[in-house]
Amino acid sequence: MLKRYLKILTLAVLAGSCSTRETATNHNSNLDSIAREYVTLGLSIGQYDGDFVDAYYGPDSLRPAKTDTSQFPKDAFLQKTSSLKKALAALATGNQNDTLTRRAAWLTAQLTAFERRIHLFSGTLVPFDSESKELFDAVAPVYDEKHFQDLIAKLDRLLPGKGPIPNRYQQLASRFLIPQGKIDTVFRTAIAEARKRTLAHYALPAGEDFKLEYVRDKPWSGYNWYKGNYKSVIQINVSQPIYIERAIDLACHEGYPGHHVYNALLEKNLYRDKGWPEISLYPLFSPQSLIAEGSANYGISMAFPGNEQREFCKNVLIPLAGLDTTMANVYFEALAIRSALNYARNEVARGLLDHGMSDQEAKRWLTDYSLLPEKGASDYLRFIRKYRSYVINYNYGQDIIRKYIEAQGGTPDATDKRWTLFETLLSNENKASDLLKP
Repeated sequence: MLKRYLKILTLAVLAGSCSTRETATNHNSNLDSIAREYVTLGLSIGQYDGDFVDAYYGPDSLRPAKTDTSQFPKDAFLQKTSSLKKALAALATGNQNDTLTRRAAWLTAQLTAFERRIHLFSGTLVPFDSESKELFDAVAPVYDEKHFQDLIAKLDRLLPGKGPIPNRYQQLASRFLIPQGKIDTVFRTAIAEARKRTLAHYALPAGEDFKLEYVRDKPWSGYNWYKGNYKSVIQINVSQPIYIERAIDLACHEGYPGHHVYNALLEKNLYRDKGWPEISLYPLFSPQSLIAEGSANYGISMAFPGNEQREFCKNVLIPLAGLDTTMANVYFEALAIRSALNYARNEVARGLLDHGMSDQEAKRWLTDYSLLPEKGASDYLRFIRKYRSYVINYNYGQDIIRKYIEAQGGTPDATDKRWTLFETLLSNENKASDLLKP
């Protein structure tokens, strides 16, 4: 009798286990189906909004048919977005699968960004902070002008000469301007070093590679166009003055361990290995971009911690560019202060988009506090007009990433753990609110 009871109990447990697995399989299948609809929706919006899709490397079967783009179907897109968010909420309700609920939450945040971008593309605007919250899942801190004046005062004590601080900074920076004929040599050397340092910690997918191009008349200084199959096109805008530190900044930010590595790890670990359809689409105006830009900026200090960027520039890049290393130490001290001034760019964007700041006043802030040359200030105004609240992703995104990594024990002196935590971050679906949780 006991044997018969145990046999019945075993069969019941097995049946329950099979039922649980079947339910989990059904939920995952339903989520994959929603994810495919998400991709098609994003690609459909991208037919009208040329800046919407930054990268896509999924199957052609998810691409929408070509259509007449003379009339933007705002209401239809909003209805579809709302429908997908409701389906995700229903799927996640009461579900005990952490991976599924996390995927659903990430997709929901991405779709919230879809909604805001649809409204924005249609001319419906909201305040700067509301826009950044819906698009990028974050609201950057606000700083008044005195905050930047105090930082500038530190430069006054550091910079040689007398007169206006922006002029003195530009005079110092001009000593480290890369000559046009040396740009390619310097950049290829910087990228090779950044790649070597990244490969010392990561085994990147076989066949990963990039193509380097030089372009002109862009509102940005560098761009990574990810093509899928672990390949990127990295473009450097040579219409802007390029100073020696920017070779390492852009080598890391656009390449290693920045955008190129981030996209390759996502493609390998989530799209190829796990088959998650949503990863094949990268919508530019979405929470994914805060992680992308923030990690790319943080990646500079990952590859070149402490004073290593300065030393590599002094010992390798500055001589390679045919420049004099005299005053290099002072220049890099000034750059450290300038880095803290980057939040001034957010205040310019807030002022322009929310408070009617004039172009003249915006340029004053960009030259006086961001220390941009006249052309750089004009180009950054173009950037703000085009990308709006996207500006927070660089500075606030970097700070979010840094604080998260260090809170997990990835301090600068814990090199191996720091790289491990960074790789985990780059290999998973994350958004700002996930990293800001206590």
